[in-house]
Amino acid sequence: MSVQLRPARANDYDWIINVVDDWWGRPVVAALPRLFLDHFALTSLVAVLDGLPVGFLIGFPSPSIAGLAYVQFVGVDPEQRHHGVGRQLYAEFIVRCKALGCVSVRAATSSGNAPSIAFHRRLGFSVNDPIDGYDGPGTSMVKFELDVS
Repeated sequence: MSVQLRPARANDYDWIINVVDDWWGRPVVAALPRLFLDHFALTSLVAVLDGLPVGFLIGFPSPSIAGLAYVQFVGVDPEQRHHGVGRQLYAEFIVRCKALGCVSVRAATSSGNAPSIAFHRRLGFSVNDPIDGYDGPGTSMVKFELDVS
């Protein structure tokens, strides 16, 4: 059976928050407050396989930068990785954001997250050098950008 995508719902937060630390292999729950699904569910997505959620993308058009969409979080069940779920989530997000007038998509990750950096490169994102202190002292982040015009 193939993965189906659907718009996220505010109540998806409960299952996401229960799996996200396990999927990342480290504590990340603090980076994903409920407000993202309360306020950006219409542009966020859930991937479902055999009736069970196996991935999600939380993103939104920027309210401050016209034409820009931002992906805050993408998660795929480790057992479903390398099957195109993340690529499918991004592709649908881009379609939805283009319909809203977006011409560029951005995201970021910690500079030590080599799998995410490689994934975004494979999707065609430009990848900048690490920015020390990007999210405060002691952080180093890599930013991604993709032209979708």
